[in-house]
Amino acid sequence: MYQQILAPIGGSLALSAAVASSPLIVLLVSLGVLRLRADVAAACGLLAAVLIAAFAYRVPATPLLSGIAQGAAFGLFPIAWVMVNAVWVNRLLDASGLLSVVRRTFTSLSDDRRVQALVVAFCFGALLEATAGFGAPVVVVAAILLALGLAPIRAATVAMFADAGGAAFGSMGTPIAALAKAASLPAEELGRMTGRQSAIVALFVPFVILLVLDGRRGVRELWPIGLVAGLGFAIGQVVTSNFVAYPLSDLAGALLAGAATAAVLRLWSFAAPYGAHAVRPIHSSHDSDPSPGSAATTLRAFSPYLTLIVLLALVAIDNPVARFANGLAVTFPWPGVEVLGVDGRPLKPAVFQFNWLTATGTVVLVAGLISTAALRLPARVALREYGMALAGIRRAAVTVTLLMGLAYLMNYSGQVVTIGTWLAGTGGAFILLSPLLGWLGVALTGSDTSSNALFGAIQVTGAGTIGVSPTLLAATNSEAGVLGKLISPQNLAMAAAVAGTAVREATLFRRTFPWSLGLLIGFTVLVTLMAAGPLSWLVVR
Repeated sequence: MYQQILAPIGGSLALSAAVASSPLIVLLVSLGVLRLRADVAAACGLLAAVLIAAFAYRVPATPLLSGIAQGAAFGLFPIAWVMVNAVWVNRLLDASGLLSVVRRTFTSLSDDRRVQALVVAFCFGALLEATAGFGAPVVVVAAILLALGLAPIRAATVAMFADAGGAAFGSMGTPIAALAKAASLPAEELGRMTGRQSAIVALFVPFVILLVLDGRRGVRELWPIGLVAGLGFAIGQVVTSNFVAYPLSDLAGALLAGAATAAVLRLWSFAAPYGAHAVRPIHSSHDSDPSPGSAATTLRAFSPYLTLIVLLALVAIDNPVARFANGLAVTFPWPGVEVLGVDGRPLKPAVFQFNWLTATGTVVLVAGLISTAALRLPARVALREYGMALAGIRRAAVTVTLLMGLAYLMNYSGQVVTIGTWLAGTGGAFILLSPLLGWLGVALTGSDTSSNALFGAIQVTGAGTIGVSPTLLAATNSEAGVLGKLISPQNLAMAAAVAGTAVREATLFRRTFPWSLGLLIGFTVLVTLMAAGPLSWLVVR
């Protein structure tokens, strides 16, 4: 049985951490500097991780290959499973000719293309993140933004912010539940702390989206809309996470932000709406321009999304249906990855859960089948669109599969433990490095849940070493991970797949990286002020 080595390079923890970090550096440099495709960059990162695991950590072939295989399997199910079905549902809507109705519904809020994009990306994206997660909001939002007339690269860039406000509470609070388990802290306390951090970050996200859309002019002309959207989301999230139930935080925030923004738009009109004539909407080849005033037509057009939200809520919230469906999940131990930790104790047994009925991808598939009937599409059209969806996401699926293989190998080999332990031993500087750990975790895995499971315990250990609230730093891991979503190759691949051949992941990475890094620096300042400064009163006691 393989036992992890904490400091394999000359017994030096710092040097070992530098070597262990090299797969991440290879991945990010390949994307941002060398401008390689995401699947090629992921392959380069995985190759670096294999070489380090084999020659530095001396991982035997069986756990090395089996660990990669388990990560790849997770990349296919549930992640790629979500991708293909989410793309399919949007293709169904396109094929029905009702995508123009969705477009006109959002344009009815305002003639300003920037306002439309803000509402779709921030409010509607957060609503999808509350129920779906796993990158589904990026796929759906990118498709709608394209329909609204945004250029592919701008649509893909803005879509990356679809879960930037609420991923910490995504999929009905799944990341917080995983964090509580890894950190051995009460989930309710973590939910309250994360809600307070997330609410502050959410105030700034609409303004960043406006900057992406139209630079300083966007903020100067539309700051009231950005402020109302951010405040609505922040209030809904912090109140729900602290006084109601943290799994509902994103849902409450998204609904309140959307309602507040719609109310302000009713009261405030623009003298010269930007984008009303400067950018022509992109019409689908299937658009039949149905009556814009028909409530029945509007309901049909939104039926895929309404069905999806209802079904996801049904399986996410504890109830008899969800318990029955979860009971049908197939769970089995993954062979070949029996590993001892650095302390000599066996790691938690590797288990693969095939929750075929309640997986987000399956729920999206069911929503698509229902939508096929609601949209009155022939079965042959639905099958054709599914085939085209498979073809469209194949490279993104390869990217995700390689990335998850990389993440699992780094975890099993001990590279993640080496990095985390070195960071936790940096003394008072760990307050500054704690957000970086969560950010890198999601940049690597694409999942706030996975990052929390990887680094939750390390955050608590580091907090105890420097005398800071463990609840604060554990929650920091989750919220900082949200900002890592902006550069996650998994999300980059999804957004690029929807945007089409005009957008490459490397180009998208260079557009989102500065915003992700800037928000991370700002969030690090916030955490420092909470740990030992004027904002310490915000820390959950």
